[in-house]
This record gives sequence, C-alpha cells and structure tokens, in this order.
Amino acid sequence: MEKRIAILGAGESGCGAAVLADKLGFDVFVSDFGSIADKYKQMLDDHNIEWEEKQHTEDKILSAQEIIKSPGIPNEAPIVQKAREAGIPIISEIEFAGRYTNAKMICITGSNGKTTTTSLIYHIFREAGLNVGLAGNIGKSLALQVAEGDKDYYIVELSSFQLDNMYEFRVNVAVLMNITPDHMDRYGYEMQNYVDAKFRILQNQQPDDAFIYWSDDPIITREIEKYTHGKLYPFAENKENGLAAYTENEKIIFTEPTPFNMEQEELALTGKHNLYNSMAAGISANVAGIRNETIKEALSSFTGVEHRLEKVADINGVEYINDSKATNVNSCWYALQSMKKKTILILGGKDKGNDYSEIADLVKEKCCGLIFLGADNSKLHNFFAGYGLPIADVKSMQDCIKAASEMAHEGETVLLSPCCASFDLFKSYEDRGEQFKAEVIKLK
Repeated sequence: MEKRIAILGAGESGCGAAVLADKLGFDVFVSDFGSIADKYKQMLDDHNIEWEEKQHTEDKILSAQEIIKSPGIPNEAPIVQKAREAGIPIISEIEFAGRYTNAKMICITGSNGKTTTTSLIYHIFREAGLNVGLAGNIGKSLALQVAEGDKDYYIVELSSFQLDNMYEFRVNVAVLMNITPDHMDRYGYEMQNYVDAKFRILQNQQPDDAFIYWSDDPIITREIEKYTHGKLYPFAENKENGLAAYTENEKIIFTEPTPFNMEQEELALTGKHNLYNSMAAGISANVAGIRNETIKEALSSFTGVEHRLEKVADINGVEYINDSKATNVNSCWYALQSMKKKTILILGGKDKGNDYSEIADLVKEKCCGLIFLGADNSKLHNFFAGYGLPIADVKSMQDCIKAASEMAHEGETVLLSPCCASFDLFKSYEDRGEQFKAEVIKLK
C-alpha cells in the first residue's frame, strides 16, 4: 500500500510539499483550516491532489503515516495535538524536501538580517554562474524546486518555526546572524526555548561543514559550546584573533578560507547591520570556493530587499521608507540606528510579547513623532506616553499616511518599521508594505 502523507497548510510551503510528495508516488491529502489562495488551488488541481479548506477532516489526516506541517501552524492547534497523540511523525516541508536532493545546503537563520543575508548570498552564487535555488521563507518552496528540477546549491532562509520540525536535515553551511527576543508567544515566553530552536540549524553538521556566526552576540557565544558543528567562521566589526572577517581602516578583511579585502564604501548596502550581512554573505561564498573578485563585484552590485529599509519616495522634502519586514523590536532598532534625519516612526500590529525598552533611547534621540497603526495600540500608548512626542492613532494605512504627511516637515523621514506582525489589519508584512507604498505614491 502506498504511504499516505497529510499536509497541513496550503500556502507556498504546503503546496510545494504536496507536489513533491505526489511526484514521488505518495497518497497525498492537503488540508487548510483557512481558505486557500486561487493560485494554490490551481497548483493542486493541476496535479490531481485532493485538498480541503476551512476545515480539517480528522479521519483523512490522522490516517496518514506522516504529516507535513506548515511553519505558521502552532503546535497547540487541536489537529496537531491529535496527530501527536496518535504518534504520527510531524515534519516540516524543508525536512521532507531535504530527503530527495543531494544539493549543498547553505542555510541562514537569526532574529534579524536573515532575508537580506539570504538574498545577498543567492545573488553572489548567481553572479558566479552556479546552479542555485533560493528557498525557505523567500523564493519558491524548497520542495517545489526539488520536484521541478534539482539544483547544485540551495540558499535557504530558515525561521525558528521551520527549524522546530526539522530532524535529519543536514546544513552544509550554517549562518546564524544574531539572537534577540522574537516570537515569545510561540515559545511559552521562555527565551531559552527560542534560542534552542535557532541552534537546531547545527543539529546534523559534520566536521567538514561550516558554521558562520556573529561573534559579538552574547547568546551565541554562550551557547556555542553545547553543540557539535562544522568549522567555525566567526565575524565581528573589530579585529580579534580567529575571525573570518572584520573591519580595519574602512576595509572589510576576509581572512579565510581565501584571504581578500574590499573597501567598505564599495558595499551596495549601508548601515552597520548590513556590514554584518555582507560579512556573513562574503564568508559563505568564500567557503563555497567562489572567486574573490566575483564576491567583491556581487557585494557591490546587490540592490536590496523589498520591504527592508526600502526607499519609496521623497515628497515635499520628506523621505518615506518602507521597513514593513521589521516584525520585531530588534529589527526596528537597526532601522532607527541607520536614520540620519529626524524621524516619524510608524509602529504597531500584532504584538508578539514585545519589550519596547530596547528602542527607547533611539526613539528619544531620533524621533520627532510617533504613529500607532494597529487594531489595539494600548500597549504602545502606555509605553511611549511620557516621551513628549506628538502621537497619532490610526486603524488603516490611508489614515496612517495622511497623519504622517501632516506631521512631517521638510528634511524629516517617515519610517514604517512596526516591531509587530501584520495580521491584525493586513494579510502579511508584504501587504502592509505594498499598501504603505501605494498610499505614499498617492501623495505625489
């Protein structure tokens, strides 16, 4: 009898897993408790894969030998609990896809900088002419790419949620950018649970693999001794013994495996956090044997990531910047740190157990106004009420941009860097960013 696989969630990840499972000859059933987007219904129908939406039919799911769970579904979901009680293994789409490819896996995690670093590494590998795919939280799902035509390398952005359900998957080059509080609501408000999830990226590394990490992160340096891993390639801003990359005299010095350096001003991306992203990407490419000249050229030509400190427009001398991807406090900290002008900061959304004290000093130093964009902004009001800044409270992007344009003066910046998830008022952080851009353009 053919093995039955049930897939929970029919987004990019779930549908990609379904297509691969179908191609491999499994009996596949896809179930989504919400509604399924038309393009994914079409994809499933094209492969004659059975699916359902707005419900979970338990007998069809619990009759599976294995369940592939989309990362957005919490472990507390009743159907997940029932599957656990039934002893059915629950894995991630990445875990499933990894079984059916021999490609080298370059995987990136961390609380912040993942998407930029992942995109930057992918850009370098493409510029080097390699057969490479972009997967994980960005690009097409890994499973779909394995199904449609395998690659030699995959550059994979991994969230803690994806890592939670990965067990045998081997990461050849692991990149850990940083660890700061995020998703505390999914980890029982226990920081160590979140830290442990991030370090799962190392769980199957062999001695000839590589672990690239920011050596100034106190949590990473504290935890690293607990784990087996490949060869260490730490990076930091200031020179120390044993670093694979550091800065000196306005240059980035890459020390191993093949030493080279480049002027910091040649980097396409600006700001200290992007310096770290560029170091991590450069080391990853260096470890993969890509020519130094190619790495330097690619780090100079990269154009950036949508919704990450994306310059939208300059209107009446006011610059509007879309950083909708800043879904946690630390991301907003990086954004504020890079601001050169007085800033009107747009905050708010679905709070994940945030502690806003991390940005308190930067708000006092950099901000000339605050706009709270969320269904419930009471926590923001309580925290920032005594700062003496003008505050607007809005429930739609249209009202948000109206308030921003009235509050901002020539020579100032309006920054959308919300610290929060988007699901209270928007479909996704992308939807929030797109609406921001659309409303800003209307001001022209």
